[in-house]
Amino acid sequence: MSLRARDTVVRELMDDPDCDPDRLAATLRRFDAVNRLWSGWAALYRDRLGPFLASLERPARVLDLGSGGGDLVARLAGTAERDGLDVRWIGADPDERALAVARARASSRIEFRATDASSLRAAGERFDAVVSNHVLHHLGSAELAGFASDSLALTDGIALHSDIRRSRTAYSLYAIGVTPLAPGTFLRTDGLRSIRRSYRAQELAAELGAPWTVTDASPFRIVAEARARA
Repeated sequence: MSLRARDTVVRELMDDPDCDPDRLAATLRRFDAVNRLWSGWAALYRDRLGPFLASLERPARVLDLGSGGGDLVARLAGTAERDGLDVRWIGADPDERALAVARARASSRIEFRATDASSLRAAGERFDAVVSNHVLHHLGSAELAGFASDSLALTDGIALHSDIRRSRTAYSLYAIGVTPLAPGTFLRTDGLRSIRRSYRAQELAAELGAPWTVTDASPFRIVAEARARA
């Protein structure tokens, strides 16, 4: 199998509306452990999102698009609270199956909604920051353009989208590293399919265009960033 080109045909098992609900729920719950190891959000918060929120010097609202089981929202909310930041976090996902898991993580600072970027934009919602994790590789070219446009329209500040960087090293290491977490889930199969579907920085930059900047955040991660239009 070659990873030279992005695989736009393969689909993840958990995207099937008829997939096994117990395996799906287990997958969503275990994303917390996987994302702690692979997603790179600790560094993204430290270097980009956290300093931006602190610079506002006021209460903030942050939107996580495609929030899945809600682990990223919960982790970022905890970090921001420890930093003394007053932030309200909204996780948005149109999949009620994911929300059933995510809502266990809701709190006075964290809310989950059954919605998507285009619906929020149509409703006139605005946020100080918009983020996503592992969403971009799910999207075709037209969907990606719409998602990028919607996310930028939804923020008065910064948009940060983090995803996997396609590489043979990432594929091999993930196949080995996820093994202890994989039983009873879609983690192994879908994770490897995600890597096959994912972009490299130059590819994603070409798809998104201005005003997006795409960088290699680590050997296994890429990040697309843009600031709200003045």
